[in-house]
Amino acid sequence: MTGEAMLWERAWTQRDPAFDGRFFVCVRTTGVYCRCVCPVRLPFRRNVTFLRSAAAAEAAGFRPCLRCRPESAPFSPAWKGTLATVERAFRLIVEEGALDGEDARVAHLADRLGMTERHMRRLFLRHLGATPMAVARTARVQRAKRLLSGTELGMTEIAMQSGFGSLRRFNAVFAEVYRRPPGAIRRNPPGGIAPGARKPDIGGGRSATDVPLANPVRSGRKQP
Repeated sequence: MTGEAMLWERAWTQRDPAFDGRFFVCVRTTGVYCRCVCPVRLPFRRNVTFLRSAAAAEAAGFRPCLRCRPESAPFSPAWKGTLATVERAFRLIVEEGALDGEDARVAHLADRLGMTERHMRRLFLRHLGATPMAVARTARVQRAKRLLSGTELGMTEIAMQSGFGSLRRFNAVFAEVYRRPPGAIRRNPPGGIAPGARKPDIGGGRSATDVPLANPVRSGRKQP
């Protein structure tokens, strides 16, 4: 076991909020991935693996936990070196929807950041364990989940605000990730949270409900 894996394991067993968003806990027996602060009973260690990002977890076939809501976790690695470039690209993808839309291309984003598409892909795989397009897909699903849980918007409007090109595409991708249609999430909100009408800005002209984030100082995130 690497030093990093040992650090993640300790953070998981202690539910350390300082590591919230820095890695995700994938449970092979349930097919679910969680934040390290998830309140559910800890599974056996032999059934658990750790991955660097939500996108990597979904690419490996795991679905998001409905209790700890991975879509509300902060993105909080300790940035340094080439990782700073990944952070900038990540924020452009998540907050500005840089890879949303039919004409969006990784090559265009890479050129915007002064690198080749191949190099950007290599950096994402090194630091996040997922490609830029996988990160963008996860970001769209997470935006949609926040809107489903915290607003009363219609499905078509949620699809458009989340960055999906069509309602059909939104329904297909959401069902693939959550193993249930979007309507089931709204009918049965986890934790008994009823949909509300508040729509704070989440970047890129989109809106969503407030979500709990770990303390940005403790988690290592930079203040905006």
